[in-house]
Amino acid sequence: MLDHWKVPKRGNRVTMNGLTMMKTMAGYNRWMNEKLYEVCASMPDEERKRDMKAFFGSVHQTLNHILLADRIWLSRLTGQPFAVTALNQELYAEFPELRRERGLTDAGLEAVVDANGPESLDELITYTSFTSQKEMTMSRGTILLHVFNHQTHHRGQVTTLMSQLGYDFGVTDLIAAPFARPA
Repeated sequence: MLDHWKVPKRGNRVTMNGLTMMKTMAGYNRWMNEKLYEVCASMPDEERKRDMKAFFGSVHQTLNHILLADRIWLSRLTGQPFAVTALNQELYAEFPELRRERGLTDAGLEAVVDANGPESLDELITYTSFTSQKEMTMSRGTILLHVFNHQTHHRGQVTTLMSQLGYDFGVTDLIAAPFARPA
């Protein structure tokens, strides 16, 4: 399953450049999302949607927010429009749909990373910020770092909520991911 994300090895050295790091992070995001969504699938809907007074309320709404943000950034990275009304907008009320779309979006993130060469991480992308309504310019690499960092931040909130509800999601460390070891 994620063997194509194995860290390249040359002799007794690992080749870790910016693009390899992005591929590693894209693989880590997919791995963690698959793990969390698998556990979430075992939760009753009312538990997943219970308002636990987190920033986005519930596990379900936090997962929705992560997906929403990823779609906003993917639209900027690919030039494909994505309409959004609010950062807490619910994209999918039903968990099976949310899970399916998470997988498709993770595949989209991986495809965007795969389509890049190392030099493309420096390419500048100009977009209009949803929160400030101002035009902003950032490098593709900075945007990708933000996407992966944002996911990690909110997945930490999800794992806290899951722990409070008594669910074990396992190890979340990147170094535990099967693809993080040198090829």
